[in-house]
Amino acid sequence: MALNVTEKIIAAHIVEGQMTPGQPIAIKIDQTLTQDATGTMAYLEFEAIGIDRVKTELSVSYVDHNLIQSDFRNADDHRFLQSIAARYGLYFSKPGNGICHQVHLERFAVPGKTLLGSDSHTPTAGGCGMLAIGAGGLDVAMAMAGQPFHLNMPEVIGVHLTGSLSPWVSAKDVILELLRQLTVKGGVGKVMEYFGPGVETLSVTDRGAIANLGTELGATSTVFPSDHVTRAFLKSQAREDQWVELKADEDASYSRVIEIDLSALEPMIACPSSPDNVKKVREVAGRPVSQVIIGSCANSSLRDITVAAKALESRQIHKDVSFEINPGSRQVLENADTQGALKSLIHAGARIHQCGCLGCIGMGQAPATDTISLRTFTRNFPGRSGTKNDQVYLCSPETAVASAIKGEITDPRDLGEAPEFNMPQEFIINDNGIIPPLEDGKDVEIIRGPNIKPLPEFDPLPEDLTGEVVLKVGDNITTDHIMPAGSKILPLRSNVPAISEYVFSAIDPTFPKRAKEAGTVIIVGGENYGQGSSREHAALAPRYLGVRAKLTKSFARIHKANLINFGIVPLTFENPEDYDKVSQGQTISIPGIRKAILSGAKTVTVKNSDGDTFQARLDLSQRDRFILAAGGLLNWVRAELSKD
Repeated sequence: MALNVTEKIIAAHIVEGQMTPGQPIAIKIDQTLTQDATGTMAYLEFEAIGIDRVKTELSVSYVDHNLIQSDFRNADDHRFLQSIAARYGLYFSKPGNGICHQVHLERFAVPGKTLLGSDSHTPTAGGCGMLAIGAGGLDVAMAMAGQPFHLNMPEVIGVHLTGSLSPWVSAKDVILELLRQLTVKGGVGKVMEYFGPGVETLSVTDRGAIANLGTELGATSTVFPSDHVTRAFLKSQAREDQWVELKADEDASYSRVIEIDLSALEPMIACPSSPDNVKKVREVAGRPVSQVIIGSCANSSLRDITVAAKALESRQIHKDVSFEINPGSRQVLENADTQGALKSLIHAGARIHQCGCLGCIGMGQAPATDTISLRTFTRNFPGRSGTKNDQVYLCSPETAVASAIKGEITDPRDLGEAPEFNMPQEFIINDNGIIPPLEDGKDVEIIRGPNIKPLPEFDPLPEDLTGEVVLKVGDNITTDHIMPAGSKILPLRSNVPAISEYVFSAIDPTFPKRAKEAGTVIIVGGENYGQGSSREHAALAPRYLGVRAKLTKSFARIHKANLINFGIVPLTFENPEDYDKVSQGQTISIPGIRKAILSGAKTVTVKNSDGDTFQARLDLSQRDRFILAAGGLLNWVRAELSKD
């Protein structure tokens, strides 16, 4: 049977189920990664499992999100993460060493391997031929403990690339065009696999940028083949021995094929406030900008930094623009310096920041009121920048630097001849920012600051469920809406009682208080509920406040998995029109919910306090049902381990 690349990797790792799209499977995980905003909780969960050392081939703990040390909390978390890595056998990437996805692509990505990361943009490593998937921290903790990762077998959409990119057009424009076509819901339940003659015209970091924003399609992952370009990249990183060729069989099939002629693309831009609100740059050109940032896990490679620097040779940043550079890694920074790129950037007026996520996660770099900010970032959800009613646009490094020069949104083709970038045959490699694991860490003392609180204990699912609809929301609610990021809230990630005070603060600041008063809470939502990041706090903190069920028209993949992991029942309307039968403040009851879940029932009857009844679907695997009945994944795993 002819297989595509995704199917080949899954076939080599599957331990449960059959490769039938939509059916539950489990796959072995070779590598894991965490970042500090999700990592502290993931390692508290790993400790709770009771495993003495990680059981993956390789696991890495990165510090890249919570870099602003405005008080003791972030610094304490970093010491905790470093001691955890030493104790349990992980690599530790220190603060300032770089963004997890950029560093992992450079130093650890291996074609044909599986990677599970507690960050939604983990699929970046698909640019190097991995099957890389974002998940909640508890799923990553389980993978570190040697457990397989459970998911539904995804459909594989083929993206056939022909031609080559024109001057001033880059990889970011490829994925923005795909977002324009498919929207933020277009990839749900799917893996995007790229193939065709156009692929070999893209570098590994180009491929990584495309794979990165595949997450914004809602896709489970994005996969590129491993070819001579991959080999050259690994050789430049002194890792050629890890290369293997990986390509789709000649007769491989896809559930759908999308054709993209790279030579026909032009500069694209995502307008406020969604990654799929995409237009051609020329359609919005001329709007004044006050801030331009090149960085994030999508566009902070040496190529992205150098192209901007070359465009600025003999030019200056517009007087009204703050032009900022967030290098993706220490390697990028050092190589950019050696090539003279930093000198060009600094001379032109750029602000050079440390290697990390920074403004992309709302950790500083908030734009001014009523101004436009152009960013090469991954998301432009409302208020994510830290400024209320922000106007954030997502674009390529080329569009960014052209706009910084002109002071207004500018098609980069207006600058004239495009700069050229050639990937180095050998990078300057300095791994001083990565601490390798100890052979035996049993004697390492784990350092815990006062902000690190124990995991809450949760009770099993009751026989009947009755609760108040404390909040009703619409479509495309993001994890930023549920559990905001930013410099004020991120330091609380290891303190569930404290961070729970900010649940839904972007929508209704009274929610935590009202939830506590209600006792048992139900939330109602529309389509694509929970899109965005992998942050499990968007499930964990609501569960702490008493949320026991969420009833929506549809869920985003990672958020639904996180809800199950923490014992929140994910229900979907059998008839979407029944959404209108539920109002905020009503009481909802679901008699016999525990029995229905354990018996394998596909639907349950829901009653509201106005006397209406309707059906809600239970789209759950058998494993999901056991986890929900136990009150969460940790409860279930502990019970299973006690049987051995």
